[in-house]
Amino acid sequence: MKLNAKLIIIMLSMLILAMLTLFILNQFAQTALVNEIQESSQEISKAIQMSIEDLTSNAETSRLTGYLIKAREKGINEINIINTEGEIIDSSDPDKIGKKRELKKLEKGVHAVQRPIGGAVLSQKPYEVVVPVIVGDEQLGYVQINMLLDNIRDIQRANFIRRLFATGIVFTVGIALTIFLARRYTTPIKNLVGDFKRISAGDLSVTIPVESSDEIGEMAEGFNNMVEKLREREALEKRLYEAEHLSRVGQLASGIAHEIRNPLNYISLAIDHLKTEMLPLCGNKCAELEELTDKIKEEVRRANYMVVSFMNYGRPLKLRRTKVVYRELLGKVLPVVESRMVEQHITVDLQIPADLPPLWIDGELFRNCILNFVMNASQAMPDGGTITLGAAVEPERLKLTFSDHGSGITAEDISKIFQPYFTTKDVGIGLGLAITERIIKEHGGEIEVESTPGVGTTFAVLLPLQPEES
Repeated sequence: MKLNAKLIIIMLSMLILAMLTLFILNQFAQTALVNEIQESSQEISKAIQMSIEDLTSNAETSRLTGYLIKAREKGINEINIINTEGEIIDSSDPDKIGKKRELKKLEKGVHAVQRPIGGAVLSQKPYEVVVPVIVGDEQLGYVQINMLLDNIRDIQRANFIRRLFATGIVFTVGIALTIFLARRYTTPIKNLVGDFKRISAGDLSVTIPVESSDEIGEMAEGFNNMVEKLREREALEKRLYEAEHLSRVGQLASGIAHEIRNPLNYISLAIDHLKTEMLPLCGNKCAELEELTDKIKEEVRRANYMVVSFMNYGRPLKLRRTKVVYRELLGKVLPVVESRMVEQHITVDLQIPADLPPLWIDGELFRNCILNFVMNASQAMPDGGTITLGAAVEPERLKLTFSDHGSGITAEDISKIFQPYFTTKDVGIGLGLAITERIIKEHGGEIEVESTPGVGTTFAVLLPLQPEES
């Protein structure tokens, strides 16, 4: 519900409540006033009737004094019976019997008296009722009744106080509701101002809960949409910056890689020359030197292949798939790093089933993938340990695992390890796993990573089985 609608409903509710309250109080007051007037009128009629009876009868005893005791409760203060000569022949006040009244000054009917009567306090306003007594065509005298209409005034005053009190309660409730609404709306606005300040300071983690469908809710929803767009823009700017940075690094590294190939080619030619010209002259050490030159040749070949892969990283790969026995492929890879792992006191545990089907892969490309996994595992265990290479057959695919008990990878870094140029090592350019992931995906496979910091890491490579038509 909109704020304007809420305010209008509150004002209409206050108006209806005030009118209803005043109407009910007025009805009660009118009823009480009518009842009081009826009772006072009955007492006046009774007093007039009694006075006429005393005036027309020859009774020597007066009933006015005894009657006045009860009549005072209804405001009747004094009753006088006056003859046609102006003499008070009977009165509720015995001291006034026999006194004279000027008939010309007697005003027939009901009229206010300006002086207090019978000891009335100044706050009371007395009234006088003069009724002529006529029997047949003869006027016998007058009946004068002095009365105080305090009961009626008290009813009116009480009604006024009740109306004032009810009106105050209605407006108090209205003010309380207004204050409640004001706080309900000003507090979220203050929080919104604080959130805007946090966003202007660069904190885009702010989110406002949408708790209503009014203007505040719409404002909160718009605020959240704005923050979400700012987050997307920040992420886009970050990606653009990283892409620009990677582009510059890639251009620089590509140039360096191109220059590296020339000395690699020279080293390869020099090794071939040594094997041809010098090995026959080494005598007993010929076999040892030949093994050493083969390893140097393999390292040069691997370095050259990495340079070529790096230079062709953005280009499509050309796979040359063949059937490759996994144990034979490991037999070509592990000797290259054997001496290094011996120095680090690292052993390799092969858990490969004898009936493992051949891999349908590009052996040359996959050879570098295995080497990357093994090298990363050995670097994660500088104090030695065991690298476990496992394999298993799953439905419609092969699963190759590479496990170590090294330092592990944090949850934050796992999502980044396959990004180009990302590395946590002091050496390296961060392309090993990026190239490995690309090669595996080109084979139609995928990589899964499980790692616990301080416990170890396991890479799982899932490859499809060889198609039957192949």
